[in-house]
Order: sequence, then structure tokens, then C-alpha cells
Amino acid sequence: MSDETLSNLLKEDRRFEPPAEIADNANLKAEAYDRAKQDREAFWAEQAERLDWSQKWDRVLDWDDPPFAKWYVGGTLNAAYNCVDRHVEAGRGDKVALHWVGEPVADKRDITYAQLKDEVSQAANALVSLGVQTGDRVAIYLPMIPEAVVAMLACARIGAPHTVVFGGFSADALASRLEDCQAKVVITSDGGYRRGAPSALKPAVDEARAKAAGQGHTVEKVLVVRRTGQDVAWDDDVDVWWHDAVGAASTDHTPEAFDSEHPLYVMYTSGTTGKPKGILHTTGGYLTGASYTHWAVFDLKPETDVYWCSADIGWVTGHSYMVYGPLANGATQVMYEGTPDSPERGRWWQIIQDYGVTIFYTAPTAIRSFMKQGREIPDRFDMSSLRILGSVGEPINPEAYVWYRHVIGGDRTPVVDTWWQTETGSIMISPLPGVTAGKPGSAMTPIPGVSAEVVNEAGEPVPNGSGGYLVLTEPWPSMLRTIWGDDERFKDTYWSRFAKEGFYFAGDGAKKDDDGDIWVLGRVDDVMNVSGHRLSTTEIESALVSHPKVAEAAVVGAKDEDTGQAVCAFVILREEAGDGGDDIVAELRKHVRKEIGPIATPRQIMIVPELPKTRSGKIMRRLLRDVAEHREVGDVTTLADSSVMDLISQGIDSGKGED
Repeated sequence: MSDETLSNLLKEDRRFEPPAEIADNANLKAEAYDRAKQDREAFWAEQAERLDWSQKWDRVLDWDDPPFAKWYVGGTLNAAYNCVDRHVEAGRGDKVALHWVGEPVADKRDITYAQLKDEVSQAANALVSLGVQTGDRVAIYLPMIPEAVVAMLACARIGAPHTVVFGGFSADALASRLEDCQAKVVITSDGGYRRGAPSALKPAVDEARAKAAGQGHTVEKVLVVRRTGQDVAWDDDVDVWWHDAVGAASTDHTPEAFDSEHPLYVMYTSGTTGKPKGILHTTGGYLTGASYTHWAVFDLKPETDVYWCSADIGWVTGHSYMVYGPLANGATQVMYEGTPDSPERGRWWQIIQDYGVTIFYTAPTAIRSFMKQGREIPDRFDMSSLRILGSVGEPINPEAYVWYRHVIGGDRTPVVDTWWQTETGSIMISPLPGVTAGKPGSAMTPIPGVSAEVVNEAGEPVPNGSGGYLVLTEPWPSMLRTIWGDDERFKDTYWSRFAKEGFYFAGDGAKKDDDGDIWVLGRVDDVMNVSGHRLSTTEIESALVSHPKVAEAAVVGAKDEDTGQAVCAFVILREEAGDGGDDIVAELRKHVRKEIGPIATPRQIMIVPELPKTRSGKIMRRLLRDVAEHREVGDVTTLADSSVMDLISQGIDSGKGED
């Protein structure tokens, strides 16, 4: 959070007022801010009324033992019933829930709410027949196919918390998650399509299952969707085809109502230690947050809108804004399996044109990659159906915001630049499209019902024009309840820095501009944000050091035009490895890919003789970031040996280690 960053942001003075039509018919108007402020609990009770409860709550919020919150205490409900059955019962069974588009152009399916209800019921019955009981954990490792949505809702229906693992993660990453949450069943597929070719998934599950068994955890069953038709290794004692188990199951299933605080899912996110954190979300508060924010921030009109969130189901955005929020609201949405450029670079715009998409939600990384390709490609398509655009995953730079609004939105559409996290469960800070003037690059202001502030080291609000730490000052319904199996780590990670004030510290820096609007500046710890995915420096360092030629490694996130941040690694080789050979950099990049997954592959690996350390042995990543971003190296006075930076610079200048 340097002064240079802050002063650069001050220069942004473009403003985009809400279009009159959206302002006049907005779901949430300016009065909502005051109403929520006057009585937060009454406001959140009103939002919970959007759902169907089997038993109404006795108490909106129990905050008697902070930071452990309970929302809608005494209430019971079923998340799958709220996402599917109630729409069918209300006579909307023929409405399309999902327009599914596969990467191969011929693959398309429209699934109505009535069909979705049948499939979810069948999958719930199949899971029960495989021995899954209420409270058992089920891991889901699938591509972007309808069965992924069905699997999540089937788990919710029977009260079995799911953990969805991004299909790009390696067997090792999957194994650590299976073991941590003690998953009983894994749902996967033979593979999925990626850039025009089938990409296998089942082999990674087999390997992960073997690794977990080595650590003493047994996965009992693997339910396999046939998607690509690839040959797969098969174990009759464990493996079951989806089309056999689910296809043969009854479509009759009565969902059970669970306590509002019943665990809904565990989602793993990177921490500052190498061990991933299992973020626990529970049912009532999470579903209230996801459904309210989806309706309010995107000004959803479920009768007429066609909504599309491009996030993968393996990330929290896919949970809140592709499954639980939109389906709880009875929306019609698009789900796309593949990459934005397959089979050609206009694929996304073609889908918007074909389905008349009205609301589109994607990441700044994607927007920047489209900017690079030029506007000629999107200009070939009719995207006049779009009325609202959204951005998620990291702060959007002003130029990308303006390009997105102008080229994709035809200068008609508000852009909702949303800030939230895996931990918050739903959007916390965002413009409201019918209320707030958009400022390119600013998330603007907390939404009604949410209390956020930018504070200094002492926990005091900073004045307008200053930077500090972004905190949430009051509990909210969709907040994480703990880290799976580790209450102490939960308290220490999120609540210890401002324990006296009782603030949740998000780990992000932010500034308030002269109007008091919030600009999020990114992480203040050693977690990188690569293409909207949070990666731990420690995790990547551990992967590098696990290579037999590596003695030590330090990883930093350096600014990257395309991905927001890119992974840059500084590596000291073992003596016996000599200079590692000509292919050492390629070898190490491949190694990280295998250990963690392609998303963590370093953009650059630099072989260095030493790393800059303080006298206590702490690596000074700030200085390495200076080198990675080609800046003048900052203050080196706290280093045990200040000549180290000269050695590193000389090594880099000699060219060893550039990708």
C-alpha cells in the first residue's frame, strides 16, 4: 500500500450514473441503506423471509460468543428445496433453470426446474444408497457440467456437507482436501473438455485416493460421470457409474429440514501457511446472503433476465452466484463448460448473443485478456441484450472497467465491481446498479446490511484520501463459521489483528477516496491473487523445495497485466545440483504444476545464490518483489547481509533463470 499506489488512484475522475430505467425499477433503492442502518437485525430478518423455512427462527443473531456467530437460531430449512422444489410447487417447473453449453459446439442442454428437481432427487437417493448419511462429507471434482450443480444440491438435500475441488488442481492438492475433511465419497467424471481436447479427471482421483489411504483415510466410493468417453481405470469395489446409480434411482425424494447452522459446505482456500484452510459455511445465513445479494447487486428480474456467471464451480463465486444465489431466486442462467477461446476467440460473445444474456459476471483477468485481443472480435456479435455487467475476483483496473462497459456493454450498462471473499460467502462491497454512480476501479460502498471500514494499525477509521486495512465491523449472515477442525486458526487468522475492536480483518488493504468511497488495493499478506485465484506463497515454496535439486525457495506475486499477479520464484539450488543444467527452470515449473496445478506455475523462476533475510531469518519478500517488478530495490538496512541483493541482481542480469 505505497503512497505511489494511493496517489495514482486519486486521478480517476470518470463517473457513470445509473441508467434511468434501471434506477426507476431497481430492486433496492437508496432508502435501503438507512433502513439497514437503523435496525440491522430487522433488515436481515426481512432478507431471510425471501427463503422458505420449515420452522421460523427464534432469534436473528446470536453473537454471545464472538467470533462464533449463529444466525436465524432455531430456524430449519433445506437449501435444495429452496433452490428447486419450491419453484416447481409454485407452478414454474417449465421455466429453464440452466442453459448448459458444452465446449464442443454441438453439446447443449436446457434443463427446466422440474427436470432439475428430478435429477437432484435421483442423485440424493443414489448417495444414500452408497452409504452417505447426514453429516458425512462428499468431495466433488467435476468439470462445468450440469451434474456438478446436481451433485451439490443432492448433498445439500440430504444434509451431507460438500467440498468442491477445482478440476484444475492436482492429485496432491485433492488428496490433502479429502484427508482434511475426511470425505466418504468422491463425485468425479472421466474427464472434461478443455481447449478442444478431452482432459482426464478420474486418474487424479485414483491417485488422490491412494495418497489419502497412505495417510490413513479411506474414500469408500467414487461416483463417476461419463462425459468424454475416455478409458478409465476401474475398481469394482469402489467405482460406480453415475448413469447406473443415479439413472436408476427414484425421482421421489422428500428433503429433510436442517438446522439453520447445519454445515452446507467446506471450501478450501490458500492460507499463509502451506496447509489449505477449510472454510465452513452453514445453511440459513449463507443462503440468505447469497440470495439477497444476487437479487440486489444484479437487480435480478427472474421473469425476464438471463443471467451468466462465468466462474468455475470449484471457486466460491461458482457456489454463491452460479448455484445457490441464482437458483434460490428462480433465475434462468447459462452454464458453460470450456475456455473463452474455444473453438474460437468469440465463443463467450456468441453465447451472450445466442441466449440473450442480460446480466454477465466475470473476472478482470478475463476482461484484460479480451482487451489484448482487441474489440474486433466482440464487435462481430450482437450483445444489446446485456443490461448489467459484473466484475469479481480482484480489484478491476480503471481501463479494463471502461473497456468492459464500453465494448461489451455498449455504454448502456452499469458495472458492479464486487468485493467479497470465500470467507464472506457473499458480496460485501459493491455499487447498487440503480443507486450508485460507478467509478472505474472502485468497489464503492458496503451494500445495505453490511458494515465495512478502512482502519489504521490502531483500528481507527482513516480519513478520506487515506489508506489502511479493510475490515468488517459487524457480523453478517453468510460469514464463515470457522475453519474446518481448527477454531484456533479461525480466531488467529481473521480476528486477532483487531481483537480489541472485534473486527473481521480480511487481509486486504484499501483506501477511501475524497468522497469516502472504497478502493480495494489487494492483499497485505503473502497470499497472491492470480487470475482471481488465491494462492499461498508458502504452498508454492513448499512445492519447489520438494524437488531434489532445490535447497530453498522464496515466492512473490509480481504485478501482471493479464493475471493481476503472477508467481515469481527465487530458488537456491543444492550444491550437488551444480547449476541445475539448462532445463532446470522448465523442470521446476513442471514440478510445481504437478504438485499444485497449472494455476500455480511460476511465470519466472530465478536461480539465485542467496535470499535476502533479516537477522531473525525471515525472508524479505518485499525486496524480491522489487526485483521481480524491475523496480529500484528498497531499504536493505534490516538484512543480515546487504550484499545479497547485489548478488541476486547480478545473477538475474546474467540471464540465468528467465523463463
